[in-house]
Parts: sequence; C-alpha cells; structure tokens
Amino acid sequence: MQLPHNVLLCLQRLEEAGFPAYVVGGCVRDAVLGLQPHDFDMCTAALPEEICRIFADFPLIHNGIKHGTVGVIFPGPEVYEITTFRTEGDYADSRHPDWVAFVPEVEQDLARRDFTVNAMAYSPTRGFADPFGGRQDLHQGILRAVGEAPRRFTEDALRILRGVRFAVTYGLQVEEETMQAMISLAPRMEHLARERVFEELCKLLPKINARQLAEFAPVLTQVLPELAPMRDFDQHNPHHLYDLYTHTAHVVEAVPADLTLRWAALLHDVGKIPTFVLDEKGCGHFRGHAEVSATMADEILLRLKAPNDLRQQVTALIGLHMNWLLPEKKLVRRWLSRLGQQRLEQLLQLQQADMGSKGQPEPLERFDDIRALIAEILEENACLSLRDLAVNGNDLKALGYEGSAIGAALNRLLEAVLEEKTENTRAALLAWLEETR
Repeated sequence: MQLPHNVLLCLQRLEEAGFPAYVVGGCVRDAVLGLQPHDFDMCTAALPEEICRIFADFPLIHNGIKHGTVGVIFPGPEVYEITTFRTEGDYADSRHPDWVAFVPEVEQDLARRDFTVNAMAYSPTRGFADPFGGRQDLHQGILRAVGEAPRRFTEDALRILRGVRFAVTYGLQVEEETMQAMISLAPRMEHLARERVFEELCKLLPKINARQLAEFAPVLTQVLPELAPMRDFDQHNPHHLYDLYTHTAHVVEAVPADLTLRWAALLHDVGKIPTFVLDEKGCGHFRGHAEVSATMADEILLRLKAPNDLRQQVTALIGLHMNWLLPEKKLVRRWLSRLGQQRLEQLLQLQQADMGSKGQPEPLERFDDIRALIAEILEENACLSLRDLAVNGNDLKALGYEGSAIGAALNRLLEAVLEEKTENTRAALLAWLEETR
C-alpha cells in the first residue's frame, strides 16, 4: 500500500517513540479495492498527550482531543488526524458514545467500527490488521457489520444509510443478518439530525441505480416517507406499465449523475398520490401533480435543511416537468429566454428520462429535434435576455421614459423580439416602441 510522504513520517515518528501506528478505515478499504485513497486517518497506541509531545514541532489541532484525536498540520496546509486506539460505550442519542476509553491494541479499536470493510488497518512495518475479515468480504463482494449487526446500528442509526451507500458505491451485496438489522432498525433514523441524513443521501443519489433503489426501498422510505405510498402503487394508466415507485427509480437512473437532476427525478412524482383520480373507465389521472410534487419536494428539502439554491433548482424543474416542449423554433427560443441553456437542458433531461421510464417504448426523437433547434438559436446569437437587446435604458430615457416605465418598456421589447414582431436592431426596436406606445 503506497502512502504519502507525510503519512509515512507520522507513522515513523510514532513507531520510533515506541507506539504501534496504522492508517485505518476508508483509505485501507480503497487501497484493497485498487482505488486511490484520498483521506488518510491514523490510529495509534499513543495517548493524546503523547501524540502532542511527539509532534510538538508542528501546529496541532486539539478540538477532538477528548475523543483521542489530534490534528497534525503540515505545510500546504495538510491536516492529518491521529487518534488513540479506543473503545466506546453505548450511544444513548444514537449518535455519540456515552463514554470513550483508550485501549492498547488496534484490534480493540477496530471492533467498534461499523462494517468489516472499514475495520482494517495497515502499517508499513506491522502489515495488515484485519481481525474481522474485511479483505475477504471485499474480495467476495459482501458488506457485513462488525460483530452483532443490531448493536452496530443501535449505536448510530446513520450507519444504516452509510451501509446503503457503501453497498451502492462498491457494488457489495449486504449480508443477510446485516440487511435484516438495517431494515428492522431503520425507524431509528427518525431521530438523526436532518443535515446528516441529507449529506448521506447526496453522496448516495448520484451513484444509485433503479435496482438498488428497489432493493433498499425499506430503508430509503424511512428517511423519505413521502416515497413509501408510491411502492406497488398501480397508476391505472395505459402509458405506465410500472408501479409509481419503480417508474421513479428508473427515472433516477436515466438522468445524469448530477445532484440537482437526481433529486428532481427522485421527487418529481411524489404529488401523484394526493392528486390521483380514477375515471369511470378505470383510468388513473394525476391532474396538477407537477405543481403538487414541487410543493411537496420543497417541504421535503426544507425538512432536510438542503441549501436554498439546490432546493429552488429542484422544485423549479419538478414544477415544469409536465410542460412538454415541441420542436418549434419560436417556442424553444422563449424557453431558452426563460430558463437559460443549462436549466433548459436539465429540464429536457428530466422529461426524456420520465418519458423513457414507463416500461414501454416511447417516441423520444423530439428531444433531439429540440436540442438541434437550441444549437441553431445559439449559433444565431439570438436575443434571449434584456442585455441582448440592441437598446438600453438610456435610449428609452431619450424618448421620455422614466422610472419603472423604462423596465416595463424593455420587457415589452424583449417579448416583441421573442415573438418575432420586430428585429433586434436599434432602429427597429425604437420604431416599434413608438408605434405601440
């Protein structure tokens, strides 16, 4: 296992002072998988005060010292955390241990960790410490809790979501006892800080596929309860062969692995349940579901304390996803003006994924035609915004416009150009304005 120079220096100093020292956790897991580790955490038999003494010639971070963690700052700056081998008590709040005790052996430290694939340590001088068979589980593609699975998830319920993420990210099959514990204890996630749940979901969503969304539905619907009634929900619609949750899972997989699009895809149809109506022929309808879905998505993301920008972008896409565009140049020009190129492309990607995830063939050629028109309009340097107009506020002041009337007139001019009622030249715009004043 190749380690950065400064990590080797830390391990060497600790060993020379008489304390066993290892890199531990995710960096070891990634190295076993042949991936390039990015974060290197270290653990050692040295007590926090001994770590501080050994690295007294470096700037140190003491914030985590009561839990045994000291941060060593190298030029750059680079910060490496070194933590004393420790064991822990119960987690009364499902997040923090009631007590921490320092221990002399790395095996005792590894026993407190969540999954076997994260419970490995490596030392250039001592080799691997892998008391729970993490390397074998990785090679066999298995995700297994360390020790008793129910205890691991009772200690910290966030480990349930982390387990989903590890399984999805590394293509691991969750061992049966571990999976049963994840599902049975999933309601404990209700007590987690919303920010922690949102952070895990944001790491998970860009990686997950439709099959995994179905497999882990019992877990995911605990933190996103609005998705629960969508499972096995028959849409009673000839255009939809899938139940509502399965359709949603396929839409998530079909959009690019962009966080905004993945959230929009996941929540785009949450409003279908409250808007469902069955007509006299037994056909299901969901009138206004896009707007209801946008409102519900806004509430969900507010609850999860998502950043305002992400929340607004997601809800805007959801609210518009049933506004189907036609490959008509004037119409496409108006949508480009309204949304901009990037947002319009995101809307097209969401709509294309939505239409293509119904379980039966759908004609998708319109999306290629719309994109061709977008490229054509952009190539023409078309007027799409107020700043593209060939006149400005000073031109209107010269005609006697004042105050808010200037902005109103400029908006009228942009509308006229988009509707092809006038050309975007200074003379044509001012003439049209005088004619319609």
